[in-house]
Amino acid sequence: MYDFAYHKPSSLAEATRLLAADPDAKAISGGHTLLPALKHRLNRPTALVDLSGISEMQGIRREGDALVIGALTKHEAVARSSEVKSAIPALVFLAQHIGDTQVRNRGTIGGSVANNDPAADYPAAVLGLGATVRTSRREIPADEFFLGMFTTALEPDEILTAISFPIPEKAGYAKMRNPASRYVMAGAFVSKGKMGVRVAINGAGPCVFRQTEMEAALAANWSPEAVAGIKQSASGLNSDIHGSAEYRAHLVSVMAKRAVQSAG
Repeated sequence: MYDFAYHKPSSLAEATRLLAADPDAKAISGGHTLLPALKHRLNRPTALVDLSGISEMQGIRREGDALVIGALTKHEAVARSSEVKSAIPALVFLAQHIGDTQVRNRGTIGGSVANNDPAADYPAAVLGLGATVRTSRREIPADEFFLGMFTTALEPDEILTAISFPIPEKAGYAKMRNPASRYVMAGAFVSKGKMGVRVAINGAGPCVFRQTEMEAALAANWSPEAVAGIKQSASGLNSDIHGSAEYRAHLVSVMAKRAVQSAG
């Protein structure tokens, strides 16, 4: 690693000031992406701003017909939450199947969403439920948040503080994991509710995306069979030693069908 300053603010206002004062500083929560990058000298921040001590960015609460989860809430807390289980069971299932025990007890929902790894789970839930991302400055609809591989609408000194998930009538998630890394090769999060019918695909492409053809089919007939025959184009999908673009395209249809089955 390179030398850097370390700050651990106790409030969002303090963290915002630290990041605004130093354009080369980086915010860190669970550290699953940033720490390996530092170890391999792929990133060289002048300072790390550790957000873990900010209590206002933690916790799970119900706000009307939405479930609000603080950005620093760990995966394991979501996986064990009775509040989440009663409102959006698919979110509990998703959290229970992130990485392993160590990852779930360290990683945070905000870090996952802000990082926007193509193989991350939570971006699929955010987009698939039509959630709203709350930051230190504004509120960003899910459809405007994810811009590309590891790229979001967040400004350099803007902090993701919470995510508001509309509570759906139905929702389901299914994914195919790489057996070695456990990263998602292709996944699908489906939902039906006040945000309409939504299908979000993760792992298969450079960035999470909506599968609008499947959404239209499910809006007309909510059943696994409605999406089973829809073929995802392989154009633009990821292709590597773990699976070709064509294989991932096939997985999209399979995972979407399973997600609808799990939603009921």
